[in-house]
Amino acid sequence: MPELPEVEVTRLSFASRIAGAHILNVAMGKALRWPLGCSPQSLHGLGVLGVRRRGKYLLIDLSQGLLLVHLGMSGSLSFGEALSPPGPHDHFNCLTDKGLLRLHDPRRFGAVVYAASQDSPIAHKLLGALGVEPLQDSFNPDAFAKALKTRQTAIKQLLLAGDVVVGVGNIYASEALFSAGIRPTTRAHRISKPRAFKLHQAIRDVLMAAVAQGGSSLRDFSNAQGQNGYFQLQAMVYDRDGEPCRICSTPIKRLVQGQRSTFYCPQCQKP
Repeated sequence: MPELPEVEVTRLSFASRIAGAHILNVAMGKALRWPLGCSPQSLHGLGVLGVRRRGKYLLIDLSQGLLLVHLGMSGSLSFGEALSPPGPHDHFNCLTDKGLLRLHDPRRFGAVVYAASQDSPIAHKLLGALGVEPLQDSFNPDAFAKALKTRQTAIKQLLLAGDVVVGVGNIYASEALFSAGIRPTTRAHRISKPRAFKLHQAIRDVLMAAVAQGGSSLRDFSNAQGQNGYFQLQAMVYDRDGEPCRICSTPIKRLVQGQRSTFYCPQCQKP
């Protein structure tokens, strides 16, 4: 699944190119996870003001309202002047006077949703419960440490929940916990303030490194220019079950938490 770094990399790859464009036509393919919420024709003529990100959502600001785009499990956006005709997995095709924006999503868990404003009920439903953005100054280490003390769930599950800090998906939660030396099964309320501070910094460092590397292309992720990411090549624990830890040579272990694979080093990461 595309996580925060992949969504941010996607945003960076087309935001400046589509800004100032006007929508000429919108064509929908098969039904996505949620309906568009308006007729495609009602978007014709609207201007594209810019592209923001909130968690794993891309927010495309229009001259009237905005589009909330989620890439789901297998989605990717492309933007260009000479894209091929839409195929069976191309479910949102937005033609502008600067190029064609297309959502390709074989599994159709992604979505493009129109909202009249960010305060509208549909936008609040999708965005209202999201936690603090980890790459912004609002992600405060003291507040993060205090939030952990109120939760008894395993720290890996807390990070994935997204209501304390948003966008730390499966890959990067495993990597941040390794960097902080914290076992993924450790209960959040048992993590001391110094360790919480270390995890706070690890989350920021791992996510920024992933963005710099273009995200992770484990299956078919590419940005809006068709470029792959390379963060997975430097992963310390993720998807390295049985391989030696890059620090201590202890075999990396895998466990399942909430139906998601977790990878950790039993020597470097302490409960």
